[in-house]
Amino acid sequence: MKLFKAVATALALCAAFAAQARTLDEVKKDGKILIATEGQFAPFNFFNGTTLTGFEVEVAELVAKKMGLTIQWKTLGFDALLTGLRQDRWDLVIASHGITEERAKAVTFTEPHYCSGGMIIAMDPAIKGAKDLAGKIVAVQTGTSYLENVQKVSSIKEMKNFPTDVDARSALNSRRVDAWVTDRFVAKAVAEKNPGAGFKLGDMLFIERIAAAVAKGNSSLAAGWNKALAEVMADGSYAALSKKYFNEDVRCQ
Repeated sequence: MKLFKAVATALALCAAFAAQARTLDEVKKDGKILIATEGQFAPFNFFNGTTLTGFEVEVAELVAKKMGLTIQWKTLGFDALLTGLRQDRWDLVIASHGITEERAKAVTFTEPHYCSGGMIIAMDPAIKGAKDLAGKIVAVQTGTSYLENVQKVSSIKEMKNFPTDVDARSALNSRRVDAWVTDRFVAKAVAEKNPGAGFKLGDMLFIERIAAAVAKGNSSLAAGWNKALAEVMADGSYAALSKKYFNEDVRCQ
């Protein structure tokens, strides 16, 4: 029995290592593209009831349509998205990933679909810039570029990381932390929707380009996505979507 189990385990491992990312031609032949996102990062990707929506979700729908594909969505925790991509569990991830050198070692990024950055938010209006974080406790989401950049602020007292951005926001709202660093559009949306909560928008801690990602070296799928994204940006549909969510054009200039 142990021998059979060992053989079964070996075969499973071989199958896992043999798995390869689907090329553009393979995806087109299937007619469906499997895309993973978080679903907890409004206004970019979130659930409205049981419906997955948001700026990135709608951008992906526009791009996929240009490619002649339908999307099969998968939602899961942010820190598992790129890991699953490296294991070829889905074709593409679109979940507000900032392009960083470290991430680019593990995945292939497409062209950016918006530019943003990390904004400091606090209840105390005196906490605005990086220097004001000295001696403070700062909330960030696990696995994000916000965490990476807050770590660079050596003067902070403590950084607390949370599984979701909503959890990090809740920590600030309940005053368990002094500040929260998140995407600037998320910050603006939270402040606008909760005018009585006391959120004060501070400075940008850093600027970044946000892009979808495919498996490392899957150049054909990345090129197909980039071509369709460029068409979406050229035909006016991207601008209309950007205005709908942000009342401004958020593409990288």
